[in-house]
Amino acid sequence: MLRPSLRHANQMRPVSMETHINKWAEGSCLIKIGGTQVLCTASVESGQPTWKRMQNKTGGWVTAEYSMIPRANITRKGHDQMTRDHRTVEISRLIGRALRSVVDMDMLGKNTITIDCDVIQGDGGTRCASITGGFVALSLAIRGMIESGRITDNPIREHIAAVSAGLWRDELVLDLDYEEDCDAELDSNFVMTEDGRFIEIQATGEQHPFTREQLTRLMDMAADGCAQLIELQKQVL
Repeated sequence: MLRPSLRHANQMRPVSMETHINKWAEGSCLIKIGGTQVLCTASVESGQPTWKRMQNKTGGWVTAEYSMIPRANITRKGHDQMTRDHRTVEISRLIGRALRSVVDMDMLGKNTITIDCDVIQGDGGTRCASITGGFVALSLAIRGMIESGRITDNPIREHIAAVSAGLWRDELVLDLDYEEDCDAELDSNFVMTEDGRFIEIQATGEQHPFTREQLTRLMDMAADGCAQLIELQKQVL
C-alpha cells in the first residue's frame, strides 16, 4: 500500500544537507527531510561546564539545545510556551546523549561545543533530523578546531544518524511524516552508529502492545535508513 506521500514502506523521504549555512557558527547544517527542516549550528567555547570543573573532571563537553520557531507547525506556539515545554527538554537531552556517545571528551580538550537545533518547519521526525544534521555541524566545528590548532586529533570516533519507523495502518514503515505519525499504532526512533550499533531506541505502542518480531523488523529498516543518511553526511563533509 502506498503511503500519503506515495512512498513505499521502506522508502525515506527526500533528504538534503547544506553546510556553512550560518557564517558566525563554527559549524552549521540545514537539513531537510521531506517537509521537515532543521537548522543545526555548533558553537565552540573555551573551558568546561561548571559542573565538570567543580568535580575536577578531565576533557571537554558536548551539549545540545532543541527548539521550534513559533510557526514551525500548523498552530503557532510562542517562545515562552516552548521554553516550558517538557518535550523540548527531553529532545535536547537525547541529541546531547547521542552526539556525546561518539566523541572522546579527553581528545576534545577543555572545550565545550553546543549544538543548537532549531526546527524551521516540522513535518515529522524532527528529533531524528536534529541528530543527523547536528552531527554534521559538530564535525565541521571540530574540523575547524583542528585546522586552527586548538586540538590536535579528531575526537569523533564514527558517524551517527537517526531515523523514525513505525506501524501505520497495519504496515511497518520507515521515516514517518506528520500525517503518518499522528495515526501511527507504533512510533519509534532509532539512533545508530556507522558500524550498525544502536545508541538509543525509543519505541511506544501508541494504540496497543507490539511484538518482538515487529521491533526487529523496524530495527532492520532503521539500519538501512541510517546507512543512507550517513552516506549523505560523508558526501557533504
